[in-house]
Amino acid sequence: MSRASFSARRMQGLSLIELMISLVIGLIILLAVVQVFSASRTAYQLSEGLARVQENSRFAMDTLQREIRMAGHFGCTNDQAHTLESLSTLQSTLDGAANPGLDFMRSIQGYEATGTEPGKTLTLAATPATGGTAYTPALPTAISSALTNRVDGSDIIALRYLMPDGVPITAIGGTIQKPVYTFEAARWSVLRSGVTNPGLFGVADCGSATVFQASAVNATTGTITFDTVKLNGSRTFSNGYMLGQAMLYRAESAVYYVGYDATTKQSSLYRVRFGAAPNGDLVASSPEAMVEGVENLQLLYGQDRSLGARPSGYIDRQGTAKAVQESLPSDIGLAWRRVGVVQVGLLVSSPDPAAARQADSNAALVSMGVTYTAPTDGRMRAVYQTTVALRNRLFGN
Repeated sequence: MSRASFSARRMQGLSLIELMISLVIGLIILLAVVQVFSASRTAYQLSEGLARVQENSRFAMDTLQREIRMAGHFGCTNDQAHTLESLSTLQSTLDGAANPGLDFMRSIQGYEATGTEPGKTLTLAATPATGGTAYTPALPTAISSALTNRVDGSDIIALRYLMPDGVPITAIGGTIQKPVYTFEAARWSVLRSGVTNPGLFGVADCGSATVFQASAVNATTGTITFDTVKLNGSRTFSNGYMLGQAMLYRAESAVYYVGYDATTKQSSLYRVRFGAAPNGDLVASSPEAMVEGVENLQLLYGQDRSLGARPSGYIDRQGTAKAVQESLPSDIGLAWRRVGVVQVGLLVSSPDPAAARQADSNAALVSMGVTYTAPTDGRMRAVYQTTVALRNRLFGN
């Protein structure tokens, strides 16, 4: 065979059958690659969704546990201990009736969303409704107006306490009724605890505590002056305090709830804080998103067996905020002071769709006896529950 003939045979190329076989093999390989990619993407979405749900739930639980445990903190003894001997040992110059956000005589106050008691079923919408749910007890207008984006069907809790870090009082001027407290000016940052211009404070020793609004604060000289102005009205101090024992604290009042952001289309755990500047008016902060992905909050409260003047130390009553409210109608404040445990249930979802098949498991979502029917939007959802003991209400501490 000549060299020219041999070269011609090599340049003939592939036949049609060979080309079709090659295309089929390539298509099979491509389909396999696509299938592997799709499976990997689904696995990644599930893993990412689960990770975000677990992360957000941990942050939300940590936030609520830390805040709920502080309820009732009024210095070296709690509000429950202060009121054992006499109601006069725990005082607030703030008008809690006129300013429900500053009702420091109730360190903890729950609001149960109508139709969300144990045994009920709650249907969740892809875009939740806001601002329409009724509560028991009724949500005060001042609080309702501040929680503009609250999600329907979710419980609300208000917490009030003195911050854990205080500063010793170094001098006391004025009168018992209208005192002027002096503290070490270098410790002002400790006393204000992150608030730019705080005006709500508490003074406490192991015998009594008083919450008040300062009429004037001088951070340079380290003085806090009390007078009958603004939120104090005509109320004055009835308890005197002694050097070496009394401490000053910033007073904190915050409401926690589930809210919805129409811009991000995301439900979150929110906080609104109530406060006032020295000699200033009551101010509610803008709703502050704490943890995203929280769709629903359910709360149950454990009360002391004894609803009389002295607690027994046994928590054997459990129920909703409505049940607490009805347990002692003659003294609602005492009923809430007998709350020693709060059970928290959170429904948390992933920020993005995780997998379509995840919707199949939503029928099993139950929180504090409430069964959820979730929308089929492909989001990963899970329920997390915990029990929080109010350490400042543990009898004997």
